Amino acid sequence: MNIGLIVAAGRGHRLGGPIPKQYRELNDLPIIRYTTSAFRRHPEIDAVQVLIHPSDHELYEAATEGLQLLPPLIGGHSRQESVRLGLEGIADLNPDKVIIHDAVRPFVEQETITAVLAALDDVPCAIAGVPVSDTLKRCRQDRVVDTIDRSHLYRAQTPQGFRYRDILAAHRKVHIENPLDLELTDDAMVAERVGMAIGMVLGTDDNFKITTEMDLLRAEAIIQRGHREIHTGWGFDTQPLRPGDYVMICGIPVALAIGMTTMSETDVALNAITRAMLGTVGGIKKEPDFRPHLTNRRMVNSENLIREAVSVVAMAGGRIEHIDLTLITEQPEIASSHAEMVRRTALLLSVPQQRISVKCIDIEDMGFAFRRDALSAQCLATINYPADMPE
Repeated sequence: MNIGLIVAAGRGHRLGGPIPKQYRELNDLPIIRYTTSAFRRHPEIDAVQVLIHPSDHELYEAATEGLQLLPPLIGGHSRQESVRLGLEGIADLNPDKVIIHDAVRPFVEQETITAVLAALDDVPCAIAGVPVSDTLKRCRQDRVVDTIDRSHLYRAQTPQGFRYRDILAAHRKVHIENPLDLELTDDAMVAERVGMAIGMVLGTDDNFKITTEMDLLRAEAIIQRGHREIHTGWGFDTQPLRPGDYVMICGIPVALAIGMTTMSETDVALNAITRAMLGTVGGIKKEPDFRPHLTNRRMVNSENLIREAVSVVAMAGGRIEHIDLTLITEQPEIASSHAEMVRRTALLLSVPQQRISVKCIDIEDMGFAFRRDALSAQCLATINYPADMPE
C-alpha cells in the first residue's frame, strides 16, 4: 500500500492574507485541492492523508468537498513535527511506501510521483529536485566573496518518497535524540541524520512552493497559460440510405439528386464528431458521465447527442481546439453545402468557424459509398484538457 501524505498544517505568514496560503484560490479553486487531486488520481497511490492545523477544519472540509481522502490528522508546531505525527497516524494502515508533499506545490506532475515511487525499489528514500542553472555566489555584508561550483547542486522539492518503516524509524530516532530540534526543513534531512541512502529524480520548474505573493502571481500565470495537455479522439459512423427527400449532414438538410435519406434519419457527420469528442475523455470511471451506446440507438436526435458530448468535455475542463471531419460519399451535392455545414457545426460546438474543417472524399469507385448504398463520416477531434485537473 502506498500513501500520499500532504503537509498542510502551516500558517503561511510570509504570504499573508486572511486565510492560510494552502486555502487561497487559483482559478476559483483552493490551492490544496489541486495538490490533493493530483495524488488522489495517481494509479499507484492507494490513499491520501492530509495534515492540517486544528483551526482549519472548516476551511479544509470546504476545500476538499467531494474528494475521497482519509480523515485529516492534526499537525504539529513545525513541519518536521507534523510529518512525524502524520507517520504515526497512518501506522494502522501499515503502508509499504509513503510519499510526502507540500500542500502548496499544486503543480506536481503525475510523472514525478511515478518516478519517486519507482526509485524506492532501489533506495529507501527518493526525492524530486531540479538542477541549479544559475551561477551561485557566496556573499558577506553585500559583497561577493566566492563563486560556488553548481555542477552537482540541485534545488530539492517535494514529493519525497520513503519506505514507510524506514522514515518512521528515522523521525522517531531524531525526535528522541533531540525533541526540541525542529529545524529540519524537509524529510530528506531527517533521512540524512540517520545515514539513509537518498536517490534523486528529476522534478520540474513548475513544481515550486507558493510562499510569497510573487509566487501566487506566478501560479496564476501558469493557470492562465494553460497547465494543459492535448487529447485526440477518432470517431466514425455509417448509415444505409433509403428513398427520401434529404439527408442531415452537420445539422443541415441536403437534398440528393438520387432522392435518398439515411435509414435511421440520423446525422452521420454529427455522430462521428460526437464519438471523436467522447474519445478524448479517458480513464476508467465507476459511473460514466456518458453512455457510449446511446450513439448507436436508432431514431435518436444527433444534435441532442452532440450537445451531451459537449457537456461531458466541458465538465472535464476540455477546450475544443479543432474538429477535422471527413465525409465519405459519391454525392456531389453534399460538397456544395460546405459553408453551411461549417457554420452549423461551429454553432453546435460553440467554437469559432476556423476550428472546424469539413471535407468530402470519394473512394475511387469502390464499396457501398460508390454504389450509393450508404453515407459515412469520420472525424478527428483535438481537445485541450487540464494536465492535472482537480476534481
